[in-house]
Amino acid sequence: MDTHVKVLAVLYIALSALGLLGALFLMVGVGTAAGLVGAAADSGDAAVAIPIIGIAGTALVAFLLLLSLPGLITGFGLLKYRPWARILGLVLSAVNLINIPFGTALGIYGLWVLLNKDTERLFTEPSPAIIP
Repeated sequence: MDTHVKVLAVLYIALSALGLLGALFLMVGVGTAAGLVGAAADSGDAAVAIPIIGIAGTALVAFLLLLSLPGLITGFGLLKYRPWARILGLVLSAVNLINIPFGTALGIYGLWVLLNKDTERLFTEPSPAIIP
């Protein structure tokens, strides 16, 4: 089960990194859109549109960051066999079940790995091989 825990950790890190990358691209895209609107529109129209674009873009970027950070933290915690990471992984796996299709697959796999008796021993005994 040691290998499955590491695979689950890498999957959480990879999917969270994709979410962070999406937030970065969204931030660049919103900034570009605000710049284009500011350059192309009259000063009166731009004064109304630019704050709306900025607020909506900031809210979306913050939302993506808030969704991505728990998976990233869980992934690194699972790699180090931290007991709190197992609990957080169970919660995230249960929440991921509603994200069809990839989240559902990750959620099922995460629940199977983290609810296994062998995995419980990995997180209660001293850590086997902690990756520095």
